[in-house]
Amino acid sequence: MAEEKQGIEKNSTPTQPETKDLQDNTIAPQTTSTDNSLLNQKEIDSLMGKNGEEAGAGVKAILNSSMVSYERLPMLDVVFDRLIRMMATSLRNFTQDNVEVSLESIESMRFGEYIDSLTLPSLLGVFRAEEWDNYGLISVDSSLVYSIVDVLLGGRRGTAAMRIEGRSYTTIELNLVKDMIDLVLSDLSTAFDPITSINFTYDRTETNPRFATIARLSNAVIIAHLHIDMEDRGGKLDLMLPYATLEPVKDLLLQMFMGERYGRDTIWENHLVEELWDAEIELNATIKEMYIDLGEIAHWKKGTFINLEMSKNADITLYCGDVPLLTGTMGRKSNKIAIRIKGKAEKDG
Repeated sequence: MAEEKQGIEKNSTPTQPETKDLQDNTIAPQTTSTDNSLLNQKEIDSLMGKNGEEAGAGVKAILNSSMVSYERLPMLDVVFDRLIRMMATSLRNFTQDNVEVSLESIESMRFGEYIDSLTLPSLLGVFRAEEWDNYGLISVDSSLVYSIVDVLLGGRRGTAAMRIEGRSYTTIELNLVKDMIDLVLSDLSTAFDPITSINFTYDRTETNPRFATIARLSNAVIIAHLHIDMEDRGGKLDLMLPYATLEPVKDLLLQMFMGERYGRDTIWENHLVEELWDAEIELNATIKEMYIDLGEIAHWKKGTFINLEMSKNADITLYCGDVPLLTGTMGRKSNKIAIRIKGKAEKDG
């Protein structure tokens, strides 16, 4: 017994450090997992888009992930393509000069970002979409303002327009640019004609972006960047439309081509109409509906007579399932019960 007791003590003695090692091993992974749940400075900078990361990285990419791309409105490409062609002709007649209009890009962003990106001084023309009951914005940079004024007031060709920085625009300059904006809005209305009838009208001109706020700063807008060249003169013109303004015609702008009809196929529709005439359905005729006590029904026997209390010319309703379709009167033809149709049944509710 003494030897067995000593053996047990010898065997139990080394188990204590093994238990301690086991405890140490279980604690270590917990400490490591806690450290992994914390971000170091490099990971934070990467998340925030710093250290030369792309502009769309980090939190900015998350914020802009809800932005709607203009490519989801394919018909806008058609509208803007028609617009630049019509503007080129209209501005040639307006300035009596060789004018070229080009579409540089179309992009979507938040309204606040667009206002912050404007190069001042710029003229901001606010216009109204009458049928859609909302607003849009035309931004004309200073180069185009002075070029239009120079051309309309007889400036020499081949010379750059004179720019006087640090002063506000004169009434003459504002009126001349307003005439150009009216021309652009007229062409924009015409450009939308194949899709929908819309009338864009001039509302006001602003030089301070704060007074040209037509949407919430966080609202999504679509901007078409146009460049107008008049020989050695010209400048940029931005056409901005909030997505809220385009919402009434969103379904039309989602078309992949002009006149597309979503979910409809005329060939299939005509075939379905023809086949409906040959469809067979089961009709049930309801002669009379009446309420009878369950106690009375319990006393029914074979040969019991049930008085329906109705005349021979009373109307009978034909049902397809639970839907009433037709009404008529019951009779007999060639030893068979027949129903003469009188008209359509009135649906309940």
